[in-house]
Amino acid sequence: MANGRDSPSLDVALRRAAAAFARPLPWHSPLQLLTSFGPFLGGCAAMYAVFPLSPLLTLALSLPTGALLVRIFIIQHDCGHSSFFASPMANTVTGRLCSLITLTPYTNWSRQHAAHHANWNNLDRQSAGSDIYSSCLTVSEYRALTPWRRFLYRLPRHPLIANIVLPPLIFMLLYRVPFDTPRTWRRERWSVYLTDLALTVLFGVLVLLLGWRQVLLVHLPVMAVASILGVWLFSLQHRFETSRWLGHGEWSFVEAALDGSSYFRLPRPLHWLTGNIGFHHIHHLNPRVPNYRLRACHEAVETLHPVQALTFKGGLAAPRLTLWDEDRGRLVRFADVVL
Repeated sequence: MANGRDSPSLDVALRRAAAAFARPLPWHSPLQLLTSFGPFLGGCAAMYAVFPLSPLLTLALSLPTGALLVRIFIIQHDCGHSSFFASPMANTVTGRLCSLITLTPYTNWSRQHAAHHANWNNLDRQSAGSDIYSSCLTVSEYRALTPWRRFLYRLPRHPLIANIVLPPLIFMLLYRVPFDTPRTWRRERWSVYLTDLALTVLFGVLVLLLGWRQVLLVHLPVMAVASILGVWLFSLQHRFETSRWLGHGEWSFVEAALDGSSYFRLPRPLHWLTGNIGFHHIHHLNPRVPNYRLRACHEAVETLHPVQALTFKGGLAAPRLTLWDEDRGRLVRFADVVL
């Protein structure tokens, strides 16, 4: 958004337009809890019910049920931004309840995610709140690596590994330990341990009541589907064909939000299913906007500054964009780089 950086008045107008939507609406959040938890729990119940008749049908039902789990994760995500309810206590209680379904320690993940929102698409601060899905080296930095270091950088970013293999491992195994949580973050580390304890009790009861085979064949595929779908959506939020990454002190909040975060245009049912996270540019412009107000906020902001939409086809290609080419001013694939 070149004109945004040169026009402070436009930046102010855009932030004011978003701020008008940065509060939850009465009854909307409780209603969204019902329309999210209800279908998800119904999907799990249906999977348990059909398991004695057809394990294959149980696996087939994991697709819609896993997709519904993404919607619950967005609620937990909103609670971490204190945007889902006006009450801090309601956000905390709801976020922790969601964490027992998403397997994601609420307090720890929320603080880690806040580091991402403090700084994103900034080539000068790649280590701040970054991960393999929302960070990238420049082409010159990649070329400067030894062949072995290049291999280690490329391996986890291969589309099959990054988007199929790693997501279930991250949510089911890696989140069980505070692997990258500073020791000084005692509250966050305890959130990991207490979440693990609660999950042990919860799934222990399910195993005693229903049997370990049923529990595994219901919840493992649901978590696998949800994590793969969720990580794919996360990976294209900052790495897509027209994304802007800024360095050399040029980073600005509004430009990084509107031109460095994606507007992933989906059919309305898919926006509903994914908690409107496709309006990610608006979420970065103001993280206090509840997910169910992101569309209306997008429409208000677009009257001031239109944003190029990412299509579904572009979303499928986006995970391959892994390096920032400073000469061409765009993201490129590993295959585009001549060593």
